[in-house]
Amino acid sequence: MKLKGSCHCGAVRFSLDSDSPYPYQRCYCSICRKTQGGGGYAINLGGDASTLKVLGQDDVSVYHAKLKRNGEQRAHTSTAQRHFCRRCGSALWLYDPEWPELVHPFASAIDTPLPTPPAHTHLLLVDKAPWVEVKAGRKDKQFAEFPRESLFEWHQRLGLLK
Repeated sequence: MKLKGSCHCGAVRFSLDSDSPYPYQRCYCSICRKTQGGGGYAINLGGDASTLKVLGQDDVSVYHAKLKRNGEQRAHTSTAQRHFCRRCGSALWLYDPEWPELVHPFASAIDTPLPTPPAHTHLLLVDKAPWVEVKAGRKDKQFAEFPRESLFEWHQRLGLLK
């Protein structure tokens, strides 16, 4: 599926191909919560990094989150690159060089009508803000940490690949 997206102010527009376009995975980690600003979670989609085309690249900035592992005192810098519009602050996509074939656009930046997922996966609930209510349906799955099932595997299991 061809996905088209943009920032709020229109300075950045992008497109890419996705074989996993269902916005099903709700991440409650502090990074997603604080950089997305809505619902207490963010939703990433899967996409083919080689197909990413960007207009307005000069207005794209990158944020590398600071991470602490297992109670460590010092934080390290994530390899993941969270791309956002430097003018309006809209989160656009995440790219991690550890998986160079993938790019993860934020569903909130996608302008193309997305398909409705048959169920949601709520992950990193251990980091959920206390004010956030998890609105899980009866088919939804919830995980304190990361689930083992990838974006692609979820789409495959439910017969949603095209």
